[in-house]
Amino acid sequence: MSKAVPALRAEGVIGLIAPAGPAALDVDKARRWMDSRGYTLRVFPGVGQRDGYLAGSDDVRINDLHEAFADTSIDAIFCLRGGYGTPRLLDRLDFDLLKANPKPFVGYSDITALHVAINRYAGFVTFHGPMLNADLLGEKQQPTESSLFSLLRGQLKAGSALSHPVAFPLTTIEPGIARGRLLGGNLSMIAATMGTAYELDAKGIILFIEDINEPLYRIDRLLTHLRLAGKLAQVAGVLVGDVAGVESAALECLLKQTFEPLRIPVLSGWRSGHCDPNLTLPMGAWVRLDAGERTLVLEQDVVFKA
Repeated sequence: MSKAVPALRAEGVIGLIAPAGPAALDVDKARRWMDSRGYTLRVFPGVGQRDGYLAGSDDVRINDLHEAFADTSIDAIFCLRGGYGTPRLLDRLDFDLLKANPKPFVGYSDITALHVAINRYAGFVTFHGPMLNADLLGEKQQPTESSLFSLLRGQLKAGSALSHPVAFPLTTIEPGIARGRLLGGNLSMIAATMGTAYELDAKGIILFIEDINEPLYRIDRLLTHLRLAGKLAQVAGVLVGDVAGVESAALECLLKQTFEPLRIPVLSGWRSGHCDPNLTLPMGAWVRLDAGERTLVLEQDVVFKA
């Protein structure tokens, strides 16, 4: 299992970085939002830059990430947005630096590449959760914000079930119970790292997947890619998040075709990803998935009080 990280302390400092794409940010609004929740926001240089489809050059973005981890005054790191850019940083990551300075790291979509790499080479829990611009400042409905802070503050401990809003029913694709590390994220990004030193270590994991703007045949192609790469045969269970833009019945049929031969539990419809609400999941944490009962339970503490 991945190691827990220090909990986000009251009146702590949250560092904002942009390791992927650029986005306009109302910095004053962002500071007021954080202040109203008892936190100080530190905005790193890349947040205000644009280099085509990237938020600043590779040098700026990797330096921001490293500085945010190295700075002991920073209690947690939030990402501005996804888009594209994090794969360009993977072979420049200083994993020894990260390992020596673990702290909550939050983001999703393109940030998946960093989640997978950090869990594999630095060995601590990260958080697949809302980003500042579109999700938190965008006022996505609860429990987007509450699910994030309940995990970061240590309010959910080993034995706690991760709650899911009843307004969004879950679907059992294949029943059963599995235990393992929860790992994954954006399906396109997971597939893009196959064949590299930063690909997903799938042995015994609960695989989490989500995606957006990919038609059904491309979701099929991505899942087939993982199957042919031998990854799906290694996983203990699957949690499917939001697959935005794909009709649910068609997606369920594809998931059934893909995973039924593997005889592993598969639960679909978890509201994490490019959706509203966008629930936070602890990447690398040991969990218990009961697809028949439609529950996901933490089997380790993901943060600790320093």
